[in-house]
Amino acid sequence: MYSDTARAGTPTSTAPTAPTWDPQQYLRHAGHRTRPFLDLLNRIPELPTLPQTSSGGTPGARIADLGCGPGNVTALLADRWPNARITGFDLSPEMLHRADQEYAGPTAGGGRLDFHHADLASWLPDEPYDLIVSNAALQWVPSHPGSFGAWINGLRPGGTFAFQIPGNYRAPSHALLAEQCDTPRWRARLAGHGARYKHFLEPAEYLARFTELGCAADVWETTYHQLLQGPDPVLDWVKGTALRPVLTALGDDEEAVAAFLAEYRDRLREAYPTGPRGTVFPFRRIFAVARKEA
Repeated sequence: MYSDTARAGTPTSTAPTAPTWDPQQYLRHAGHRTRPFLDLLNRIPELPTLPQTSSGGTPGARIADLGCGPGNVTALLADRWPNARITGFDLSPEMLHRADQEYAGPTAGGGRLDFHHADLASWLPDEPYDLIVSNAALQWVPSHPGSFGAWINGLRPGGTFAFQIPGNYRAPSHALLAEQCDTPRWRARLAGHGARYKHFLEPAEYLARFTELGCAADVWETTYHQLLQGPDPVLDWVKGTALRPVLTALGDDEEAVAAFLAEYRDRLREAYPTGPRGTVFPFRRIFAVARKEA
């Protein structure tokens, strides 16, 4: 999963370090986390048809996955475009290690998957791409709308840029986290850490950006009402994502980690009561598919 270097306010005015990611924790809810990407994938149009090579073969598409995380959704790209050359980019060494172990190498259709370290705040295409895609990563990159022009310029004519991001920072799970980080008990250590994921536009603003860039754009939002299972499942969910900056900031202070999680757990239990069949967790997502003019 991608992690940013946003300058959230702290008492010392220094930029917080990038969160440490836990692939195993993130993948505990892989089914729910993957569904938005599948919905995005279904709306991506066919990629540009490439000319035949000198030997008469048809080369595979070139695809970049920005913020590839542990590689599980990157592999889904190879299912749709089996002869494509696909590169996943991420800032987290932990996530890249998991992706390399599980998915790197040749694909069944003659393509290839590989993974590289990159900071999405400064990443630029170094060759023409047919598809640049990002799954639940750009919310960590404050500057991402400013990169759209360069990324679309890096597409072949008729190529596509597509992404989905969470749009739920007003939901109790995230609002309560930001509120708790700013309480007197935690402010000195955590002010701003609970709101480091809030860097996104509303759907109409994304649509305007892409039309200004001359793209045919499809932008929409969906709220998934997810039924989570197990004890304190919403806490377990955010441990894989929004809580990462907080847990990183608290570091090896086990007493502080336990105290923070207990307080946050109690807030979440009140906001998301458990029903007879599980805990309902509404989750809003924003999607965009922008196709460069052919």
